[in-house]
Amino acid sequence: MAATAAVAVACGAPAEEPAPEAPHGYVAGAEETAEVQSRLVVADAAGAVRVLDLATEEVVEAGRVDGVGSVTGDGRHAYLASDDGSVRIVDSGSWTVDHGDHTHYYRAAVREVGSVPGADPVAVHADQAVTALALADGTVALLDRARLDEGAVVELATIPRTPHRGPAVPYEGHVLASVAEPGQQFGSGVAVHDRAGAPVATIDEPCPALEGAAVTRRGVVFGCADGALLVSGSDGAFAGEKIPYPQAVTADERVREFRHRPGSALLTARAGEAGIWALDVTARTWTRHDTGPVAAVNSAGAGTALLTLTADGVLHALDPASGAELAATPLLTAPVAPGVRIEVDTSRAYVNDPAAGVIHEIDYADALRVARTFDLGGTPSRMVETGR
Repeated sequence: MAATAAVAVACGAPAEEPAPEAPHGYVAGAEETAEVQSRLVVADAAGAVRVLDLATEEVVEAGRVDGVGSVTGDGRHAYLASDDGSVRIVDSGSWTVDHGDHTHYYRAAVREVGSVPGADPVAVHADQAVTALALADGTVALLDRARLDEGAVVELATIPRTPHRGPAVPYEGHVLASVAEPGQQFGSGVAVHDRAGAPVATIDEPCPALEGAAVTRRGVVFGCADGALLVSGSDGAFAGEKIPYPQAVTADERVREFRHRPGSALLTARAGEAGIWALDVTARTWTRHDTGPVAAVNSAGAGTALLTLTADGVLHALDPASGAELAATPLLTAPVAPGVRIEVDTSRAYVNDPAAGVIHEIDYADALRVARTFDLGGTPSRMVETGR
């Protein structure tokens, strides 16, 4: 009787319903939005770190980092290099996930993630799976990006290299890292590593005195003494293509750092005291404009003006083909402080003004009109835009 009753109860019990599937694009703890949620992570000269929400104008305190030498972003996180050699990581709470045929935009709370002690980074690059910290001793630390998103710093692997200063860039399921001969300060070529840090291939095309790297939809671009090296790949196969300078350049005039809107195939760089470079990666062409020295340069991409900030504090918009001035706006008090940057997105540019203690928002499509000015308090000496 007991057995019969048990069977009856089991047969009469309702079937357990499967848990509902999470909707496409769902991210726990985040709000999906209809448009980009841009934010600025700003480091103060006195050590304060703040995150400015460009949609709401809300300012969130994000801890302290003393002696910030650089601030780099991966679209969501900011990596702040301290003068003690460590790297502090701040989650800005805004990011974009690009699936190629469609895009998701997210916002969440700002939080301090943690730090990598004794890192002394030369460059920081990331994709959706891995963050690569290229360190001054040549080592590359590979961090788990998913765990960073969850608020934890977890090292997946390291790539040991001959000591030199050179970048490492996650790309197409691998990591592209500069390689150098013993005694060289900078790299001379690029090697391909798997996500466990093991070398799997070497790019045949050399890149002497490698400095600077940028990720575009056409591939990863590295700055070389004789031009640029474009590395592209798919299905585990990688190839390099040299884009030589159109003329002889001095060591002072060569590219050392690329500036561009994330994803854009139009890269800009300073050309020493001579002026600026524009590299159209799609067309594989360089253009140099002899503007004289600039403190900062950037561009929103093809079809938009080149933006330069000169030492007298004037912001200029230049025709990308001819270099002719399209507009100019006095913006900062001269002399322009080190660390001033031009950050760009698809509609606005942002320039930090340490002397005035503010950040200027520029409508670069409207004759460099100052759209808004943000007073965060303190001295905004370094910044990076996230959410893109």
